[in-house]
Amino acid sequence: MNKDMLSIIPARGGSKGIPGKNIRPLCGKPLLVHTIEHARQTPQITRIIVSTDDRQIGQIAVENGAEVVWRPAAISGDRDSSESALKHTLEFLRDRDGYEPDLVVFLQATSPMRRPDDIKRAIETLLSENADSLLSVCPVHGFVWRRKGENIESFSFDYRQRQMRQDAAKDYIENGSIYVFKPWVLQQLNNRLGGKIAMHEMAYLDSFQVDEPDDLILIEQLMAARPVANLPDLGSIQLLVLDFDGVLTDNRVMVMETGEEAVLAHRGDGWGIARLQEAGVEVVVLSSEKNPVVAARCRKLGVDYIQGSDDKLVALQELARRKGLAATQIAFVGNDVNDLECLQWVGKPIVVQDATAGVRSAAKWIANLPGGYGAVREVCDLILEQRGLLGRDLVEEEYG
Repeated sequence: MNKDMLSIIPARGGSKGIPGKNIRPLCGKPLLVHTIEHARQTPQITRIIVSTDDRQIGQIAVENGAEVVWRPAAISGDRDSSESALKHTLEFLRDRDGYEPDLVVFLQATSPMRRPDDIKRAIETLLSENADSLLSVCPVHGFVWRRKGENIESFSFDYRQRQMRQDAAKDYIENGSIYVFKPWVLQQLNNRLGGKIAMHEMAYLDSFQVDEPDDLILIEQLMAARPVANLPDLGSIQLLVLDFDGVLTDNRVMVMETGEEAVLAHRGDGWGIARLQEAGVEVVVLSSEKNPVVAARCRKLGVDYIQGSDDKLVALQELARRKGLAATQIAFVGNDVNDLECLQWVGKPIVVQDATAGVRSAAKWIANLPGGYGAVREVCDLILEQRGLLGRDLVEEEYG
């Protein structure tokens, strides 16, 4: 039986501990966006709502593929519970759309460390155990003590009969990352948990939350230490085609008093392109702009370029025909809607981290870095790595 599963992500604007917490940058994108992407990567989720009182948060949510339900000021204070936002969202969608989901997946934006399949497995656990609600947890390793008045006491064990650590009972702590529940639980109990409760276990390092400013620094380092996952097979490509604006640049332009334009590029991209060409992979820049800066940068990089193309897909297909290459032998890196047809045609579609929402879904891989900040170097290094020409340690050290 197919179930309608609604993901709700509460994200108010008035955080006191970390001002603007939900939109603070983390690994090149706002904190909130990590959780929206986790929901979008979960096949069972059919609708994603961000509940917020903040216009900037709402704009970021829409740009990244979520809907917005505006939360009233009366339930947007720092003492108002998440349950109030969840209930308001469900009641609003029921009254406006006649929409009532079978399951609610409540995700907190302050938990960006979920693995790609965590939400999927949590839902599967609730369904397989025929539970009414579920919470994500991480195991507590060690012996837990608790202060009681002026005294302290061993809480999870009896210190007078100390066991070996591996023989102690396994305890869990609620990590706040994922909750799944049937709507009646919230409606009748005013709680995200109730009825038969199940657990989804997550690793300790995947359970970190953003509560203090230093947490952002720590979590960014943890994310950078993760190995690259879900990569397409890039080792077999023969041609790498790059958009220019927003891929080789940061999508900004500086206009001089004379009318001349200048852009900002990343020197590391040039190193990556040079090494890739040495390995026998051809690199071509394809731009809809006709601007001297495109030609100047490409000459500096030593790559061929096509610019001023009204139809980038036609130009790309003609390029493939001339070189005798199939679409499966080509990778294309883009960032905006005018790249969408090219991304849909090639075998290896890639977008930079700050690509628009309209093209992210067409990509088989999203770079960890934004355009103009080393994203092209990242792609080049990954191709070289898959060809056995770059050390794994280097890739993990630089890009996570």
